[in-house]
Amino acid sequence: MTEGLRLTVDGVGHHYGGLQVLRGISLTAEPGQVMVLVGPSGCGKSTLLGIMGGMLAPSEGVVRCAGDVPADCLNPLTYVFQDFSLLPWRTVAGNVALVLEDRLNRTDCSARVAEVLALTGLTDFAGAWPRQLSGGMRQRVGIARALAVHPACLLLDEPLSALDAQTRDLLLDEFSTLITQAGTTTIYVTHNLAEAVRLGHQIVVLSRRPGEVRDVLRVDRPLAERSAADPDLVALEQRLWRMIRDDAAVAERERIDVAS
Repeated sequence: MTEGLRLTVDGVGHHYGGLQVLRGISLTAEPGQVMVLVGPSGCGKSTLLGIMGGMLAPSEGVVRCAGDVPADCLNPLTYVFQDFSLLPWRTVAGNVALVLEDRLNRTDCSARVAEVLALTGLTDFAGAWPRQLSGGMRQRVGIARALAVHPACLLLDEPLSALDAQTRDLLLDEFSTLITQAGTTTIYVTHNLAEAVRLGHQIVVLSRRPGEVRDVLRVDRPLAERSAADPDLVALEQRLWRMIRDDAAVAERERIDVAS
């Protein structure tokens, strides 16, 4: 029996009007692993994430889900965006509880909130207001809220991009631990190649628009054994940059041409 959720993308393409943004995408996100999507700006990473998560119907192709969903899962496909999206009039615990209310009784809701606050190191901040938290702490609340529904698949769209470099590095280590402990299938979109090699079991490199799969690099090392200073990961990051550098330069020129 399959343990966890497997997402298979088969021949997916997408266009907005006459603009083709994705073409011929075929991928498989394996149960309990992290698939990272990288590529130049405008290559369709976020569009592909939306299609994989069921928020957007593809123009061509299909996405299939197979495997097991946890018995206590309240939302199989769950998103985390770069915008923290916390309600300022609710405490940390209240923001996490938001996704559980009207779905669990009060006792089970309180237990689930306590569980994810402990998992994300937020127990001591349960009564704090969002305005009292740093950017990194607010994003941690967003992660806790996503984990509270016990998702089968976690979809993250550049969740660290709004943070400063130091906070991002610290939270990246925590992400690695949380993803390992949660054991969910994870799809992670980022521009940051250091994040990609730190978290990805599969790193999918997309070409510039229309986005196609240029390559899929696999990293077999457990997340707990990876570090920013690891020479193998540094070399892999440099390899990724060489793969997308020319496309990134062209994509940037296209953005300048459109803006001028």
